[in-house]
Amino acid sequence: MKTSNVLLILLVQLIVFLPLLCLSDDFVSSRATYYGSPDCKGNPRGACGYGEFGRDINNGEVSGVSLRLWNNGTGCGACYQVRCKIPPHCNDEGVYVVATDYGEGHGTDFIFSPKAYGRMARPGTENQLYSFGVVDVEYQRVPCKYEGYNLVYKVHEKSYNPHYLAVLILYVGGVNDILAVEAWQEDCKEWRRMRRVFGAVHDLQNPPRGTLTLRFLVYGSAGINWVQSPNAIPADWTAGATYNSNIQLT
Repeated sequence: MKTSNVLLILLVQLIVFLPLLCLSDDFVSSRATYYGSPDCKGNPRGACGYGEFGRDINNGEVSGVSLRLWNNGTGCGACYQVRCKIPPHCNDEGVYVVATDYGEGHGTDFIFSPKAYGRMARPGTENQLYSFGVVDVEYQRVPCKYEGYNLVYKVHEKSYNPHYLAVLILYVGGVNDILAVEAWQEDCKEWRRMRRVFGAVHDLQNPPRGTLTLRFLVYGSAGINWVQSPNAIPADWTAGATYNSNIQLT
């Protein structure tokens, strides 16, 4: 293994250790609130770069998360079970949300879409729960489940073939974080590291010509591993196109 890769893995372990403490079976105490939305769904301009995907994923039950959980974008796409702690108004299961944005305030770890916030209420008590504005909650990281979906990469709309490529990583299943993305440069016989622009968006100036193969540094219950997509991005890739990696993370 190259020295650079060894150093990367050691650095990654230091960066992600604290946020991943929440992977245990114990719930963590925190607070949550919600933001205004005309249709009660997510924010298409979130810090993860998901766009419309961030509005509609998980039926619009999404959340902005604190800086600690967002973790420079590594926490984008993470899934949580969150339960509020006001017995007369809160149900036992709480809500299952996907992190699609960064946001915090009033000591919160979660700023929900209105739809997600209301899902914590017992039937008929939603309005009372909304009236609190901010509530005490407990949460735990849980596996993301995307039935019928492999890990997908979407070519960002600002990409321009062949000079600039940016990809958005979608449908990260299980309890896994994508720590890095690399593209194979055939003429040099080496992997080129892509830059994390923000959130789940990674880019590369002057990407390799021809078909492109990507690999992902994945951190999860199996540790830290490189996972390579068996499918290549075609040479004639276009901005906005979506490609199936055939990788299923569980």
